[in-house]
Amino acid sequence: MSQGDALDAMHHVAISVDDVAEAIRWYSERFRCRVVYQDETWAMLQFANIRLAFVSQNQHPPHIGFVMADAEQFGRLKPHRDGTRSVYLQDPSGNAVEILAPEGPLQ
Repeated sequence: MSQGDALDAMHHVAISVDDVAEAIRWYSERFRCRVVYQDETWAMLQFANIRLAFVSQNQHPPHIGFVMADAEQFGRLKPHRDGTRSVYLQDPSGNAVEILAPEGPLQ
């Protein structure tokens, strides 16, 4: 990698929760953050340095998300309700990794 190459960015960490609204309430009461997206099955909180997603256990896998300029190299990008487009991969240990295109309201 040359010095001029842009680094990929970590976009968010997604954790599995039993109740999305309860998780938002708990984290919002204890930490300075804001809700940037919420529906029945998942939500995204913005902190100063990273986003934290809450995902329903039966709807979305716990995962880490990265923004990459060439995200489509990993497969067809799927559009999501929040306006982002991404593809999911698994690392060698079976962890879910989401690769997001660098556009959309949550970038």
